[in-house]
Amino acid sequence: MKYILILSVMLLLSVEMTSAQNTDTIKYILENDLQIAKKEPGTHAGGGETIGFSFFADAKNLKTVFKKRILKPGSAIGYHLQKEDEIYYILRGFGVMQMDGKTFQVKPGDAILTRPGSSHGIRPQTEQDLEIMIVYEKK
Repeated sequence: MKYILILSVMLLLSVEMTSAQNTDTIKYILENDLQIAKKEPGTHAGGGETIGFSFFADAKNLKTVFKKRILKPGSAIGYHLQKEDEIYYILRGFGVMQMDGKTFQVKPGDAILTRPGSSHGIRPQTEQDLEIMIVYEKK
């Protein structure tokens, strides 16, 4: 009988702890690169190989897309028409950005705001990876 009572108390504590964890995870979500990394082709028909990291893709009611992408040499985000504000932030490597027909170099620390109605694409400049963060509002 004592054994059953101890098991019952442990089960109740376990349910309370699970409930507390569920409540806490509603308040924040922690994700790591290693959990979400996916090999993907360059987006917008950019070609080549990239590694995409779509943080918080399964979060309910999140209105912001927050991504990291590693563009391998020979890959790109293809030239495309922008439909919403989008920010590219260069974390590592050097790249070439094409924006409305103009081409310019980008480097770590550069942030580029692309506005609706503009067209752009980006690729690594050298034989090294180009690592970027991308942020935009979900439609």
